Parts: sequence; structure tokens; C-alpha cells
Amino acid sequence: MEPPRMLLLDFNPGAGLGQKLEGILELSHREIQFQQKSPELHGSTLCDRDLSEIISRFHPDLIFLILAPDLLMQADTLCHSIQRTSLDIPILVVIEKGEPEELFELLTLGVADFITPPLKAIDILPRVWRGLEGKRQTESPIGRLKEKLGLKQFVGENAAFLKEINQIPLVAMCDVSILISGETGTGKELCARAIHYLSPRAANPFIPVNCGAIPTELIENELFGHERGAFTSAFTSQCGLIHEADGGTVFLDEIDCLPPFAQVKLLRFLQEKEYRPLGSCKMCQVDVRIIAATNTNVGEMVREEKLRKDLYYRLNVIPLLLPPLRERLEDIPLLAHHFLSKYKAGLHRQVAAFSSDAMQKLLSYDWPGNVRELENVIQRAIVLCKHVIIQAADIILSQPEMIVHQESFQEAKARVIEQFERQYIQHLLLLHAGNITQAARAAQKNRRAFWQLIQKHHLNVQQFKSGAF
Repeated sequence: MEPPRMLLLDFNPGAGLGQKLEGILELSHREIQFQQKSPELHGSTLCDRDLSEIISRFHPDLIFLILAPDLLMQADTLCHSIQRTSLDIPILVVIEKGEPEELFELLTLGVADFITPPLKAIDILPRVWRGLEGKRQTESPIGRLKEKLGLKQFVGENAAFLKEINQIPLVAMCDVSILISGETGTGKELCARAIHYLSPRAANPFIPVNCGAIPTELIENELFGHERGAFTSAFTSQCGLIHEADGGTVFLDEIDCLPPFAQVKLLRFLQEKEYRPLGSCKMCQVDVRIIAATNTNVGEMVREEKLRKDLYYRLNVIPLLLPPLRERLEDIPLLAHHFLSKYKAGLHRQVAAFSSDAMQKLLSYDWPGNVRELENVIQRAIVLCKHVIIQAADIILSQPEMIVHQESFQEAKARVIEQFERQYIQHLLLLHAGNITQAARAAQKNRRAFWQLIQKHHLNVQQFKSGAF
């Protein structure tokens, strides 16, 4: 067996805790391999790319995170940075001092344990061996599956994107329904799979169901099954997908396409954890988690009665909203290089990078198909590229007319102000049921000026009075 490898990320080098820790571990096990680093913090965050490079080069079995007391409040951000890079490596926090409540809160962040001075072998070594034992468990087949299908599949540094993705480990462990919203190609199924494979249900089935691809008359049968003789061609009984997923997760994509009668039956299942197959007089019980997804506006679906309110509230216990790629411009270069590394070997191409013109072309496109479309474009570019560097001509876009116009500062400012005005006025009119006087008073504007804003944005006040908006 290879000797364990320990990475010391020392954010408090002046305290000398790293040297003391290294000395204790060397005395207990002379073959331990160490690497001590003091990465730079950008604000209060750790650059994921710098961290990824450190970890990928050393391949540690355990990470010591050495913090100063004033960094304890940033422990959440630092731990997430490490976990995004390497989900399965145990983290031991070493800190000079801290309030008991703050120290114990570290355990909720996914930290394996914490250590405070004085550093003693009798305190440190049991924690180290427990951490290494946990690491060995993640190297089991199910552990490798969790790593492959978990958070490592998500690439990006956009704040709105990370806000949603960072919730996944936490919500995965809580057995509640989840509703994932986002445009086509933003990664909703990938998100659902990550939740499943990071949850205690990982050893059981994950069954995706595209509600929009199943004919209306067959959807109930597909989900809940039928008994023999339930209808003319039912010569044998058949279990539904809900039954097949017993112990696991069912992912209902395009939930807004589910017909009303199937929504009623799904609602009962969510409430009671039981259902009745077609033609059966007996209720069946299964243990299944439901994750639903939609690429449309959930509020509009409920208002248009495409989705029952009571079902929406049952599904939307934990909402996740994945932003479109056009709102994640800083992630396009990261994703492009990720897909380049992923596919170039399999396509037997010696492509190394993108030219500045090629990257500019990627950044200027609107990406209606989001990450999925970007992935396809990069694959196509790798195949067509005749050189080591991908050029702009190798980037073939499905809808070249959707290349975004480069706005001036004034144009962008005017667009954002107009969008804000419209949304703000709509909100006030909705809040005051279309009463212009009350809405103008709340906005601290005179009635005439407020009315001019309504006319400017072509809003129909009657809609707000009737509740039709």
C-alpha cells in the first residue's frame, strides 16, 4: 500500500502550526508524504483553478486547512472551493482558537474534524486515521460513481450559478422534493443526477422521465403501471416507473407537460407515498424521491393552470434555478477549455487551445441552447480544426444571426433602467390591485408622473385590477 499523502493548506503561516503538525505526523509515520502550500486569497475566496492545479499535481489523501481565527467566518467559502475541486478528500481544519459553536458549525460544512492547539499526537492521529478510512470508502465502486456523477461535473465560477450548485450536497442529504428551473441545456438533469448520487439513495435506481415525450393517454400507465385486464391490450400486468425506482429517485423533466389527471395522481403519491396501478383495487407503497424540472416560468404555469397550485407547492420544497449561459459570460472560457480537454483525446485530435478571435466569437454569441449547445460547438470545432489552435472559422454556430450586438455603456445602462422601471411599476400595480393613486404614493411620485411611466411601458392597468396579470 502506498504511504498516505498529506496536503497542508496553510492560511496562517505566521503561527507555525503547519511545521508543528508536520513534525508530529513525521514522528508517527516516517513514510508520510507532505506538501505544504500557502495559497493567496482573493478577497476571502480561494481561486478554484489555483487549487485544482495544486491538488491534481499532488493527489493528496487528506487535506489540512490551517486557518487564522479571523478566517473562521470564511471557512464556508474555503471548504466549498476545496470540495468543488475534490469532493472525496477529507478536510481537517486546524485553528488557533474559536468559539465552540463556530467550531462545531465547521462539521456542517463537510469538514471531517477540527483540531485546536496545543497540538498533540494523541489528539491528531486518531482524527487522521478516521479521515483516511473515510477516503478508502469513497474509493469503493459507489464512491467512484458519486465522484463521477457528482459536483465534479459542474464547471463555472459565476456567482449565481455557484449559489445554486453549492446547495446540492446539502439538499442531497435531505429527502425532500426538489423543483429545478432553467432553460433547455442549462444542466437540469445533470443537477438531478448529482443530487441522487450524492444522496443515501445512490445505490438505488435513478430513473429520468421526459413527461413531454410520452403520449397523454400513456403517461399514467408509464408512471404507475397496470394490472392484467385493465384495458383491451393489457394481457399481463406491468410495473410503472415509480415502482421500478423503489428506494431511488424519479426525475420528472418537463413537469408542465404532465396532464391534469396525472398531476392529481402524482400529488396523492407525494402526499401519501402510495398509488394505485390502473385496474387494481389495492394501494401500492414505494419509497421514491421526486425531483421535477421545467424550462418554463413556474409562476406563469400556475397562473395558466398548466400546473396545479397544490402540486407546485409539494414539488417546490427546495427550488433550484440554473441561470442561462448568456448570464454566465465568465464561465464560457472555462467550459470551452473543459470540453476541449474532455473530447480531444477521444476524437484523436492534437488541439491545444483557442485563438483570441475564436474565444471572442464564443463570448459574443447568445447561446439559446446554453451549455449543451456550447458542448456541441466545441466538439464540432475539434473535428474541423486543421491546426493546433482552434480559429474563429472553426467555430460554426447554429444561428449565426444571434451573435450579440456589442452595446455601449450608455445603451446597456438605458436597457437595464427600462427593464427595472417596467418590473417595478408592474410590482406596485399588482400590490395595489391596479390603484394608480396608491401605487404612485408608494413610489413617492405624483400621480401624473406615475401614469406617464405606465403609458411609456404600455401597461394595461385593467389586468392588475382583474388579477389577470
